[in-house]
Amino acid sequence: MTEDVSIMKDSQPEAIYLKDYQVPDYLVDATDLHFELEPKATLVKSRLSIRRNPQAGSGLPPLLLDGVDLELLSVSLDETLLSTSEYQVLPEGLSIPVEKSEFQLEIHNRIKPEENTSLEGLYLSNDMYCTQCEAEGFRKITFYPDRPDVMSKFKTTIVAPMDHPILLSNGNEIERGLYEDGRQFVTWEDPFAKPAYLFALVAGDLEYVEDSFTTTSGRKVKLQIFTEAKNIGKCDHAMRSLKNAMCWDEETYGREYDLDIFMVVAVDHFNVGAMENKGLNIFNSACVLASPETATDSAFQSIESIVGHEYFHNWSGNRVTCRDWFQLSLKEGFTVFRDAEFSADLNSRAVKRIEDVSLLRTAQFAEDAGPMAHPIRPDSYIEITNFYTLTIYEKGAEVVRMIHTLLGAEGFRKGSDLYFERHDGYAVTCEDFVRAMEDANQVDLQQFRNWYSQAGTPVLDVTDSFDQSKGKYRLIIRQSCPPSPGQEEKLPFHLPIKIGLLGADGADLAINEQGDTETVLQLKENEQVFEFSGLAEKPLPSLLRGFSAPVKIRYDYSTEQLLFLMRKDTDTFNRWDASQRLALNALSDLQATFRKGEELQVQASLISAYREVLQDKELDLALVAEILQLPSEQFIAEESSSIDAEAIIAAREFVRKAIAVELFDEFHKRYLELNTNKTYSPNASDIAQRRLKNTCLSYMCVTETEDALDIAQTQFETAGNMTDSAAALAVIINHAAEKRAQDLIREFYERWKADTQVVELWLSQQSCSPKRGTLENVRALMQHPAFEMKNPNKVRSVIGGFANRNFKQFHKKDGSGFEFVAEQVLALDKLNPQISARMVIPITRWKKYSGDLGGKMRAALQKISDSEDLSKDLFEVVSKSLI
Repeated sequence: MTEDVSIMKDSQPEAIYLKDYQVPDYLVDATDLHFELEPKATLVKSRLSIRRNPQAGSGLPPLLLDGVDLELLSVSLDETLLSTSEYQVLPEGLSIPVEKSEFQLEIHNRIKPEENTSLEGLYLSNDMYCTQCEAEGFRKITFYPDRPDVMSKFKTTIVAPMDHPILLSNGNEIERGLYEDGRQFVTWEDPFAKPAYLFALVAGDLEYVEDSFTTTSGRKVKLQIFTEAKNIGKCDHAMRSLKNAMCWDEETYGREYDLDIFMVVAVDHFNVGAMENKGLNIFNSACVLASPETATDSAFQSIESIVGHEYFHNWSGNRVTCRDWFQLSLKEGFTVFRDAEFSADLNSRAVKRIEDVSLLRTAQFAEDAGPMAHPIRPDSYIEITNFYTLTIYEKGAEVVRMIHTLLGAEGFRKGSDLYFERHDGYAVTCEDFVRAMEDANQVDLQQFRNWYSQAGTPVLDVTDSFDQSKGKYRLIIRQSCPPSPGQEEKLPFHLPIKIGLLGADGADLAINEQGDTETVLQLKENEQVFEFSGLAEKPLPSLLRGFSAPVKIRYDYSTEQLLFLMRKDTDTFNRWDASQRLALNALSDLQATFRKGEELQVQASLISAYREVLQDKELDLALVAEILQLPSEQFIAEESSSIDAEAIIAAREFVRKAIAVELFDEFHKRYLELNTNKTYSPNASDIAQRRLKNTCLSYMCVTETEDALDIAQTQFETAGNMTDSAAALAVIINHAAEKRAQDLIREFYERWKADTQVVELWLSQQSCSPKRGTLENVRALMQHPAFEMKNPNKVRSVIGGFANRNFKQFHKKDGSGFEFVAEQVLALDKLNPQISARMVIPITRWKKYSGDLGGKMRAALQKISDSEDLSKDLFEVVSKSLI
């Protein structure tokens, strides 16, 4: 049976609605799978123990099973082979009439892993068999009720030739042996019931590293990380991260691991970062493999975070899972919050918060303001893979963080304990999570639930007043939220606003009788007034400390006040945020000047502020590096009501070069101080030192002087780690003369062409370069032997890098960048609909662009829409974007 996913002009795919949810008619108590692996024709045998769901009502409706791209061989009911007239093959599944409330169903079918370019279900990555079943990939393996609220105990037997010696699945290994024909088999059994989306299978010629972890209760767990032989030396950091995550989850949440073994497999071809399959996590190779020679600091930190994230899913996602896919943020938002706290505890908490908020403000806020805007619990979808979004993950995590802020650490732990205890082994809803928090703490979060049902980014307008004679200070906060698709009017959100009040000397003032210097205001109305008494002077408010709510905040800070906050605020996040606001204001003024055709000038106070930060030896190096970063073009665009790409680029380049020229000597001096020859370590302090050093190098090279570029080339040639090598290569690509740049590009490739992850970095640096990342160069990279259209990482490096991170070249006036993306999206859609739907996002926000750019974006989008046979994934994104 083959799925027809084409979208005809007169037949649009149907949306699925949360309001239509119904419990499954049948449950599967046990699933016994048998695989005989062959690349062109893998035989799958499934034996299911099925019973009528007592919650589904009376009668015996037909059993409906999902199935896509399957060759059906036979169907047997209670050992009786059914004829083709006794069941019905549907366009995407199977319907079988039944006469008993409990029965055994056996199905045999074939699949073609070699031809599966969607990377869903069972497919080949190089010569390795692997699976990806979330969200609806299991239906590409066999006919099954492929929904998260059908939970079953799985037993899996894998049969394969001896050239695939490693055969893995969920749970614990219970048997292995050889057949007379020379093939081997291994049987795995998972004692915990799980939905089909958590099923996993891996088979290949792999090596592994092994360690162990002893839980609090004394159980010894075997830990294994599998990869190709050439990468076996790059697993140590992931193993350390895994052990740290297991320890942290026990200490912070009281959660122990529950199987005898925990396995991780690195896979080159993978649509996402990693997958939390029970006991057998499958990872994109880029998210698990690292060595100082081949991985940057950001890769080390990302691996630590992702390994933690997938491990934490063992409880927040596996032991307690989603009832339906509308509840996706139940597991993802909660687990992103958990992995963020894990990373913050192991590294710089301030910098981690800055990084997370930067992503939220730049990309998720744009999503909130775009055509695909949706609540963290959507009301409907056409293709669920389109809703693995920053809103579900990052905004979902911010919603969980707000509950943590409102309840406090102790109250949140009480709530999570009750949640895990109450729902262990069940598929539940976001409502169940919030109710556990309420019941454990005896609080009412009814209004807070608006975060789950309303889309958009709330805006807070703040004004204040001070009565000197009474020593009384008043903050007036008004909240609003712009309309989003299907939601013109919004109810007030429940918002925790963490604030402090600064005196003239920069010290935090006491804001209540208890002497507290910080408090959390609970905003529930459209407008509220908060009063503070006993103040001898008008304070300067430090608003939204730690970014306590995912909102935009507007308070009329003067330049002098922002400079003061940047220098004095005791909240490190708000120090950084003040620097961003200061730069944004300057950049906004320069954009207006550029549009008038007048001469651009940078305020001396801005240069002075950066000089002061650069020379501050008491400030955390990581924070210095963050403050010195100008807002990205993408963030500037998101802050603009109408995006003028040319003005944004001109203003930012002018300011960046002015800072570089004025502070060249200071950057050089700090660079020399930080450029030590210490042995590489991915610890927080060393990462901070390299981050600031390479920030200084980047500014120096903006001047494009030979002295600066010589320093960069020396660093490139002598670097003992990939962080320094890649940083030097990037500034040379962006700022050096063509010959110097091309010589180093070739040298780097020749040195690292055998390492897949380094080559992906090499591709990305070129496609992201505003100077040489031109469309012609990007097209040339797509013809390079290192590029592979079927590999999502390579696609993200080149096409995604150009469209998402090369603001200058992508937004060329002639619209060629948009046409290129449309062309590639259509080609990708035939291979991998998930990736095509993600690559089209940069041209869906055409309505925000001024002048001809918006029209050219829309034309590129229309070209896609006019094409035949769009996948459901791409159709949904494009059709919503053209409304």
